[in-house]
Amino acid sequence: MRAAVYYRNDDVRVEEVPKPSIGKREVLLKVSMCGICGSDVMEWYRIKKAPRVLGHEAVGVISEVGEAVEDYDVGDRVFVSHHVPCNTCSYCLRGDHTACETLHSTNIDPGGFAEYAKVPEINMTTGLFPLPPGVSDEEGVFIEPLGCVVRGQRRMGISPGDTVLVLGSGVSGILHIQLAKAQGASRVISTDINEHRIEYAQRFGADEVFDGRDEVNTLAREANGGRGFDHVIVSTAALPAIKQGLQCVEDGGTILLFAPTQPGVELPLDLNDLWSRQLTVTTTYAASPDDLTAALELIRSKRVNVGEMVTHRLGLDETGDGFMFVAEAGDSLKVVVEPHR
Repeated sequence: MRAAVYYRNDDVRVEEVPKPSIGKREVLLKVSMCGICGSDVMEWYRIKKAPRVLGHEAVGVISEVGEAVEDYDVGDRVFVSHHVPCNTCSYCLRGDHTACETLHSTNIDPGGFAEYAKVPEINMTTGLFPLPPGVSDEEGVFIEPLGCVVRGQRRMGISPGDTVLVLGSGVSGILHIQLAKAQGASRVISTDINEHRIEYAQRFGADEVFDGRDEVNTLAREANGGRGFDHVIVSTAALPAIKQGLQCVEDGGTILLFAPTQPGVELPLDLNDLWSRQLTVTTTYAASPDDLTAALELIRSKRVNVGEMVTHRLGLDETGDGFMFVAEAGDSLKVVVEPHR
């Protein structure tokens, strides 16, 4: 079969690779569509394991089922989660499923940027989600990224009437804007330094959008009645944005550092300021099965508009172009690959 093999962001090659063989408790997915995630183009993170087939936002049709599989049939449309927890370790039992060692070691074989992918038993058991008839493939690829956003906002505790500032309006930022609005936030303001993403933020529901290179603290507070924000979501790894978040959050508020920086990056913090203002700084990683279930329902019910976020649909031979579109962050928002196109 054919697969797009990642060597680095500007070197993604379509190669012939073995088609996976499945065991009696596994299924084979014919990949219909897979989204390119911002983490796919974090070269400092990905290149350590190159060459490899990436792709973890995959939807498709089950083309083979193992002889012991009872809950799924050939022809079922599904989304598959690449990372799944064990549900038995101390992390899982206390609700920290994404800290589970099993979650960090599980994956589909070889990845979503291939014509076919094997779904191991553990992924099939807790990470395979049938797609309702009203959910398109384009919408299905957002289940994983929206699930990550759901988990982040759960950690923040956004409530109806709260005010939210989203710094960075890429795919995750747009999903944060939409989810905060869906959860009843009274005012959601966002920033970016890319003119196209500023337009996308406006289109997908931000009450006001500012250029991140301007005096965000002043502008955002003025737009929020002179107050800071109950919650600030930093959906970019840029240090200036993290500093803006600390400036813009209201006393007693919460800051979510959603995007990872490169290893070794340090941020000077005035710990007395954190203490005296009673700020909560939190992080999040990945999504649990419950988060993904919630994301699918948000998509099915149209409470979060994801299908219109797709700007580029590419064939497998164009996967390399897609990686560059995402890495360069020009006019693209969500780029998806259709391996059988």
